[in-house]
Amino acid sequence: MSDNNRNAGYDFKEAMKLSNQLCFPLYAAARNMTSLYTPYLKPLGLTYTQYIVFLVLWEHDGISIGEICEQLLLDSGTLSPLLKKMQQSGYIVKARSNQDDRVVIVTLTDKGRALQEQAKDVPLQVAQCIDLPPEKAEMLYGLLHELLDNQKVSKE
Repeated sequence: MSDNNRNAGYDFKEAMKLSNQLCFPLYAAARNMTSLYTPYLKPLGLTYTQYIVFLVLWEHDGISIGEICEQLLLDSGTLSPLLKKMQQSGYIVKARSNQDDRVVIVTLTDKGRALQEQAKDVPLQVAQCIDLPPEKAEMLYGLLHELLDNQKVSKE
């Protein structure tokens, strides 16, 4: 089947409307969601991205930079400056793995572990800013993970 036949019903003018883009409400919701964290993270001296790095480390202390990147869907170029700042602030230490010199392990310091106690109310505070019934929040969470798991990334 030729591309012309396969796309015969395609209306590019309709497809090019902002109101028909799945990407836009995802983008806007992500920006709005992230901004909800600011008033709760700012007093802790954290950005949202630093906070999610801490979430990973509080759950899995002593893991590699690669594992953090994998869990957060970030590349090492994005993560490295964050980790450097976190290290300079005394929250983490980085060290080469004993098993493989190419692997850098990130470990929380006592100060980094103590920050978890200071941040413990952030999820509840943010949840109180969202007027969405728990069952819909769970459904949205599931759909977003399904979308992430099923994305086909162009390799061109």
